[in-house]
Order: sequence, then C-alpha cells, then structure tokens
Amino acid sequence: MLNEKYAPHEIEAKWQKYWEDNHTFKVEIDENKKKYYVLEMFPYPSGNLHMGHVRNYSIGDVVARVRKMQGFNVLHPMGWDSFGMPAENAAIKHGIPPKNWTLDNIANMTKQQKALGLSYDWDREVTTCKEDYYKWTQWFFELFYKRGLAVKKKSAVNWCDTCNTVLANEQVIDGKCWRCDSTVVKKELSQWFFKITDYADELLQDLELLPGWPERVKTMQKNWIGRSEGLEFSFDVPKFQEKLAVYTTRPDTIYGVTFVVVPPEHPLVEKLLADNPNREELQAFCDDVRNTSDIERTSSESEKKGMYTGVDCIHPLTGRKVQIWITYYVLYDYGTGAVMGVPTGDQRDWMFATKYGIEKIITIQPKDQELKLEDMTCAYEEKDGVLVNSAQFTGMEMHKAMSAIIDYMEEQGLGKRKVNYRLRDWLISRQRYWGAPIPIIYCPHCGEVLVPEEQLPVRLPEDVNFNAGSVSPLATSTSFINCKCPKCGADAKRETDTMDTFLCSSWYYLRYTDPKNAEKCFDKDANMYWGPVDQYIGGIEHAILHLLYSRFFLKVLRDAGLVDYDEPFTNLLTQGMVIKDGAKMSKSLGNVVSPEEILSQYGADTARLFILFAAPPERELEWSDQGVEGSYRFLNRVWRIVAHFESLIEQKVISYDAAKLSEQDKELRRALHSSIKKVTEDINQRFNFNTAISSLMELVNALYAYKDKCAEPNAGLVYEAVSNLLKMLSPFVPHITEELWNKVIDSTTSVHDQEWPSYDPEALKVAEVEILLQINGKGKGRIVVPSESTKADLEQLAVTNEAIREHLEGKKIVKVIAVPGRLVNVVAK
Repeated sequence: MLNEKYAPHEIEAKWQKYWEDNHTFKVEIDENKKKYYVLEMFPYPSGNLHMGHVRNYSIGDVVARVRKMQGFNVLHPMGWDSFGMPAENAAIKHGIPPKNWTLDNIANMTKQQKALGLSYDWDREVTTCKEDYYKWTQWFFELFYKRGLAVKKKSAVNWCDTCNTVLANEQVIDGKCWRCDSTVVKKELSQWFFKITDYADELLQDLELLPGWPERVKTMQKNWIGRSEGLEFSFDVPKFQEKLAVYTTRPDTIYGVTFVVVPPEHPLVEKLLADNPNREELQAFCDDVRNTSDIERTSSESEKKGMYTGVDCIHPLTGRKVQIWITYYVLYDYGTGAVMGVPTGDQRDWMFATKYGIEKIITIQPKDQELKLEDMTCAYEEKDGVLVNSAQFTGMEMHKAMSAIIDYMEEQGLGKRKVNYRLRDWLISRQRYWGAPIPIIYCPHCGEVLVPEEQLPVRLPEDVNFNAGSVSPLATSTSFINCKCPKCGADAKRETDTMDTFLCSSWYYLRYTDPKNAEKCFDKDANMYWGPVDQYIGGIEHAILHLLYSRFFLKVLRDAGLVDYDEPFTNLLTQGMVIKDGAKMSKSLGNVVSPEEILSQYGADTARLFILFAAPPERELEWSDQGVEGSYRFLNRVWRIVAHFESLIEQKVISYDAAKLSEQDKELRRALHSSIKKVTEDINQRFNFNTAISSLMELVNALYAYKDKCAEPNAGLVYEAVSNLLKMLSPFVPHITEELWNKVIDSTTSVHDQEWPSYDPEALKVAEVEILLQINGKGKGRIVVPSESTKADLEQLAVTNEAIREHLEGKKIVKVIAVPGRLVNVVAK
C-alpha cells in the first residue's frame, strides 16, 4: 500500500542502498547482446559537484537507462581525472599531501554522485592518480617513445609563474593560464613532446568519419589543425651569406613583397643584432615580444609593432632589395618562422607598411577596375582578380597564377610546394609533482634510457619540497632522483618532470573496458566488444584539448595493434552551461546553486527532472527556483494519480478488448500511445529530453482527466497506462518510479529491467477531426469531418455543407483548396 504522501528522501535512500548492495548496474560482456557504451567526461575531484556536473551526468544516465530498456548491453562507467595542480596547491597552502586531498575529495564526490541515483557500474571505477592506472600511462609513454613519437627538444614554451609550470598552446586562453588566469610568458626549456603533427593529416581527414559530432566541434578542430598548402622559397641575405626561408599560401602576390618579418626567436636574429648600431634598442624590443603571449601577438586587434634591422635581403625573382624587420605578429614555430610582407594584398601588412612608411606595390586588382595606390585605403583581399606588375604572369587570373608561379619556382630551383599545419607537437612535460612521472633515466654513459617495463610504475615519492620554485618538486627528492642505469648499472638520475594530465584522460575510456587487468593496459578482446564509445557527453570547452588528444592517442594505439578502430567516440553531445541570472554560476557573482541544497530540499528526482526539462541538452540552461518547485509538484501529481488507481491496478487485469472501449477509454489510450511514440522519437533521434518530459506531463494530465470523466474505469487500460508511464519516466526519475513499480505494479521485478514500450499505430487513429474552414483565405471557424476524409471528400463537402453555404452568401465557388486533416479553403466570387 502506497504512503499517502510522496516522501523523496526516504524513497531515494532506500533504493540507492538496494542498487548498491545488489550491484544492480554491474555489467559483463554478453556476446548475445548488442553493446552500447555511453560515457560522460569524468571529472576532476575538486571536492564538490556543481550543477554543470549534475546536468552532464543526468543526460548520460537517461541515455544509459533507455538503451538498457531497449535491449542493449550497456556500459556506463565513472572515474576520476585525479592528477592536477589544485591538489598540489592545496599541499602548499594547507600542508595536506596531494594524495590525501584528492582521495578525500573523491570519496565526497562519489557520495554526491550516488545520491543522484546514477546508474554507474562502480566496479569499473578508475582513478588516474592510483598506481594501477598511472603504471599504464607510463607504459604508453614508453610505447610512444619506442615508436619515435615521444621526443625531448628545446623550445620556447608557455610558462605560468603562478602555477610554476609549462602550458601547452591549447592551455593558453587569451594570453592567460587556463587554470589560474595569470599572464603567460615565454621561457626556453628542454621539454618532452608527443609528435601529434605526424598524425595531422589523418586527424583532419577522419573528421569526415564523425557524422555524429556537432559541426561546431569539427570546425574548431579543423581550424586548430590548420592545414594549408603553399610555396616555400628563400631570400638571399648577402651580409651573412645566408638564405632566409619563408612560406606563403599566396604565391600569386610574390611580386608585391617589400619587406620580410621575423620573430625574436628566429636564429637569424642573433646575427642581425651582433654588430648592429641599434643593438640595445632591438634587444629590448625582442625581450618585450618574447614576454607577449602568442594569442596577443597574432591577434587582429593587437597593434602592429616592429623594428627595421637595417639589413636587407634580395627578392629571388626581381632582384630588388627587401627590408628585414623584427615584429610582434609572427610566430617562429609556424612555417619557416619568417613571413613575407605584401602590403597591397594583406590588411595586416598594409597597416604595418603604412605605419612605418614601407613601399607598396600593387600586384592584384579586380578584373574590371584598375587600382591606384593613391586611391587605396586598405589592402585588396578579395577572392578574385588578375595579376599586374608580375612579369610573365601579368594578366593571369589569380588562382591560376598561384599554381603557375609555384611550378615556375620549382622549375627554376627557387622554391617548392609545401603543406603546413598550425598544429604543433603536444608538449607533455610539467614541472609539477602531482602527475605521472616520466619513465626516463639519464645515464652519463648510456644517455636517455627507458625504465624497464617490469619496474613500472615509477612511483611518486613523498619526501618532496613543494616550495621548490621553478623546478619540479620531484627534483628535491634524493630518494627519487638518484637511481642506477638499467643498462650499465652506473649511477644515474631520473627525469623530474611529470606528464600533462591530458595524457591520463586520453585513454581512460579504454581502461573502463577492462579496469582490473594487472597484466595489460586492457584486454584487446574486451575492448573490441565494448569500443568505441557510442555516445560521449561533455562540455564544448574540451573540443580541442581533450578530444583532439584522445583521437591522436587512439590512432597511435591502433597502429601499435592494440585496437582495431579509428575513432574513440562515435557520437558526441556537448551540453550547454547552467547559468543563473543570465551569467555562468560563479562564487564571485554569488549566483551558485549547490546540488546538495536542492537534493536536501526536494530530492534527487526533482533535481534531475528540472535539469532535463528546462532546456534542450545542447543549449544553455537558465536556473529557475520556480522551475524546480514545478518539477517537484509534477512528481507529487504522479504519486497521487498512481495512488488513486492503486486498488484497480492490484486486480492485475493486464489486457482489454480495444473494440469495446468507451470514448473516454479511447481518449486515454490515444494519449498513452501518442506519448510512447513522441517520447521514443525525442530520445532516440534528438535527445530532446525536455519535449519528451512535456509529453509525459500531458499523459499524466490525461490520466487525471480520465479519473474525473470516467465513472467505471477500464482496469486493463489503466494498468497499461500507469505501467507504461512509469517505464517512460524511469530514466528521468529512477527512484520514484522504482518505488511505485515495486508497490503497485510488481514487487518481484524492477522498472529498470523492463522492456521499453512500443506504440500501437491503431490507437492513434481518431474517427473525426476538426479542420479549419476558410473563405477566400480568411478563417470562418472550424468544422468536424471524418478523419479519413480525402482531398476529393473535402472538395465535395465544400459544395454540400450547409455551414459553408451560409458563409458564401450567394457567391459562386471558383475553386476549393483542401488539405486533409488541416483545412478547406473555398475561393468564391
């Protein structure tokens, strides 16, 4: 017997304990079932869940529960991206070991996740900071090293003084550190890189294999990879008897080059400054540029600053002198590190040349207009035009000229076709403690040596100094750093950098398929059953960093024979942020709503229902206290209507004769099967959970209307309506539906183990429909017609129907426009 009132906290605690005690969501390989792998991006254990987490996990949970009810063998795991700087910062600030801080936070957040009733297989939990995980992260480093994909090289890197660490290009946002928002500077260090550029073409091309990804994300990755085709050629620098190589995607403008720009990092700069009369001024300028972020240097909004070096080079085609400038707006690690300046063909060059009085030469103009320098106020950057002042290429259409000039340069031995990428190799070194140690030993005799696989993992020591400044805390541990060379046995030193945490998250989805394996990173057969991930869910902010690295990682593992597929995530859903008062939730704005606060007041089912109902998953969700209260009221309505029909359902009449239903019965049956159709389509095709829930609300309204209208309710129909309502609601609100199913429908089974309902097309049919009546396009009311009425039936009706004749007022019918099921429009004079 149901309690009179809905008591969410009592119900939720009861079923959460039951699910955990009985390992309800534990899953194993079943070759007789089709698999479905749904995964939400695992969190960093910061200490507490926020509403963004709740939204992410609730979306994934609905998908997992629905797919299970549709007969799939569903893998739905959870884990922790648990290395990272906050734990180390806590150690510095509060004297708490990072491991303790992290594991305490994991315990708290696990408790919070379980309080949401999420259907995770907790037996598959992975924690990246535990030795049984980072052993394999180190093993992967060694795999990459052996395949020539892990290399150490000197580089000007992004450095955050606040975090005392190197940042990858992707981790610098608007010149600031992605974690602490401090200004990022450049620093020359010897660092470890993964050669992601070796896979640039494949990473770009294989985006076509991902129709289930948002176009926005694919475009962001395309732009980041930044493939371009062009010409590489050189200018002679007579003063140094050297050549200065440049790369251009616009060879059609080559005759308009009047200056060449180099960044301070370019090797030629040292010679340019060596005996330069303006050496001090040039050196100060170079120092200033080096401490400016790449984003700021290349921004279209930044001031175009530069200094002429006083040295010229020679144009390879014209023999003219071309000035060499040092500037802000060129990056050394793209192309050749030097860029030709064509003021009339590029607005940035136009602004620079105008500012410093550099010569301008027109080389491209519209087909039907002659450009004159004295009339021009900006560069000509249109996509069509013909060449002028370009020797034998004058008069040629610009696109044809691009290819023709490259052909000529190759024939003359002056240049070559070249493909370049904006994508740089992945910098994985971090001068931090709380990360996976890089398994390299430096021997004075043998050089770089990999730690033997049988000695993995290289464990993090505990005798470290977290206030070590610009070196890794690992460098302060003598027990860690001093070791023997595995090859010759001589005294040696360990690498003291740790790996970027994005490396840990680049393969975690693979470990879930076989998380307890102590002998391998994962079993290939287990991975081939579960992989790839069918549905991945997470924030758009990971479009470049995590998703690109994971794609690269998987392709390397495929080439190493560890997996047999090309992409890690077949479908991707990027959910929108949760905002309040028009802004992202933030402590500084005072608009944060704690999940615990909502759960303590209303329960998990209300929180889940609101966050799934308030907006489509890919859109921003505006928090509304009234919306939360409305969701709670709806669950109370569900409870009351099921309680009302409880005694009738207990009769266990589970069938009825559809031919003998009353009009009220037919109305309820139509509402039920219409809801089944709509909810199924909204979830399967679009993930429109908000409209699916709206349809379920309409079904509840139909049950209340049936209660009020029908003196003798049909027991079989009520059983069908209530049981299917609970099935369809169960992925959204698992606790209340489990309780109602257990108490009213069947105490021996779980609602979550039921088969997803299917609709009967016959139940959707109606005998009569209302259609719009129009005379000369103007509405004159509605008329009731048989639902099967054809176009011909409606045209005949226009002639014979008395109501229509009254509206005509003696006018003659010219024609009838009929749309079955919608309207009839009589055109009359």
